[in-house]
Amino acid sequence: MANKLSLFSLSLSLLLLFNGCLAHLGSEQQFQSQNECQINRLNSIEPTSQIRSEAGTTEWWNPNSQQLSCAGVSVLRQNVEPNGLVLPSYTNAPQLVYIVQGRGIQGTVMPGCAETFQESQQGQGQGQQSPRRFQDQHQKIRRFRQGDVIALPAGVVHWFYNDGNERLVTVNLLHTANSANQLDQNPRRFHLAGNPEEEQRRLRRFAQQQMQGSRSEREEMEEEDDEDEEQDNPSRSRSRRETPRREKQSSSCNNLLCAFDREFLAQAFNVDSSLIRRLQEVKGNKGSIIRLRERLDVVSPPRMEEEEREERREEERRREHHHGGRDNGLEETFCAMRMKENIADPERADIFNPEAGRISTLNRYNLPILQALGLSAERGVLYNRAGTVPQWCINAHKILYMLKGRARIQVVNQNGDTVFDDNVEQGQLLTVPQNFAFMKRASSEGAEWVSFFTNSEATNTPMAGRVSAIRALPEEVVAASYQISREDARKVKFNSQDTYFFTSSRSERRDKA
Repeated sequence: MANKLSLFSLSLSLLLLFNGCLAHLGSEQQFQSQNECQINRLNSIEPTSQIRSEAGTTEWWNPNSQQLSCAGVSVLRQNVEPNGLVLPSYTNAPQLVYIVQGRGIQGTVMPGCAETFQESQQGQGQGQQSPRRFQDQHQKIRRFRQGDVIALPAGVVHWFYNDGNERLVTVNLLHTANSANQLDQNPRRFHLAGNPEEEQRRLRRFAQQQMQGSRSEREEMEEEDDEDEEQDNPSRSRSRRETPRREKQSSSCNNLLCAFDREFLAQAFNVDSSLIRRLQEVKGNKGSIIRLRERLDVVSPPRMEEEEREERREEERRREHHHGGRDNGLEETFCAMRMKENIADPERADIFNPEAGRISTLNRYNLPILQALGLSAERGVLYNRAGTVPQWCINAHKILYMLKGRARIQVVNQNGDTVFDDNVEQGQLLTVPQNFAFMKRASSEGAEWVSFFTNSEATNTPMAGRVSAIRALPEEVVAASYQISREDARKVKFNSQDTYFFTSSRSERRDKA
């Protein structure tokens, strides 16, 4: 009996110790995450790494920069030439993809969903001598155009194809701090095809910098020399490592299929091993964006306007079925949900001032998939020297990418210190941490931007204007807080009747008066 009691006491002590260690580890990780947002200075940043592929480029902002680490995001920009195909891949974090320029078609492979696009049988097998052609079928393909935001869940295979006559430019935000990412906060792209060796090499470098922190230049140069040697002399570098029992399929292949055993894959796909060998033998260093010899011939959706109208009709029907208790579960929710929304159309603006500009917002209410991703976005336009009132986002980090023009942006932290006061130019990125107050004013050429938020229902609180925090305070509180007269407090509260913008002409007229 005494032995059983002692064993129980020991087990209980170990359990408490284990839980205490986990709690300490969790609190330590949370403390480290919070320390990443102890920002005293922000900078507008540009991509630090460019990877060239056969038909385009992929540019990464350094995910270890303080502001991106604070927001828990990584950002990349892709330029795809006409007839270029971004090969199928998936990432460890949910994404929002904004189409800066161009158009094309895109596929997202939702696990467990039906293949709803099928080739037409017209022209097949019309004569007795004509061999019957196999009828292809695949999951839904969507058209996209400039101004679209495309939502991509973590771990979901996707591809893009530029079927237009101009370059396709996208800005992709990966929310690596999202709960859907069970790995670390390093961005990871898993490629199903191609040879993304250079991109994987750059991402490994980012991960090593994140793990090891600052290192001496000599160590970095030695590591770079070793990696260069491995790239230039793969046979020599392989001899230094333990040779696996199976045959190495390709020395320059970095996609997922290349690493598996050839015979296993032949059995899994039920094909000859010679076909698997061709899949694994990647010819040339084309990267992750390849140029097709001919136009991509797939079952394409109808024209853009028809597709968008049909998607909205389907969504309305699903809502009616859901309210009527006839929801069919997976097929009518997960598989058929809308994945994109255009926020560049001026008619779609949620906030509009003919003298100042417009704002279009995208959140879980107008694109429900964003609730699962925990992300949202906005598209903004400011006219000549117009600005937005000072405000803060109460529940999300804001990552702003300047599309056109430039704007002077000011950001203030909790200490009342200005951590950023400079122009953000076209192609530059700026992170505004949660609760940091900010305001922006366009230059004489105006400014256009897209912002990503790390919350599906990002909410801004204006400091001035008709729906501001100052206006909601009692007049006496405003007067006492700023030590001004009630008359001046009344002016501060009620002089600005706009909800979001201010214009230079209005302030200039007031100064002259």
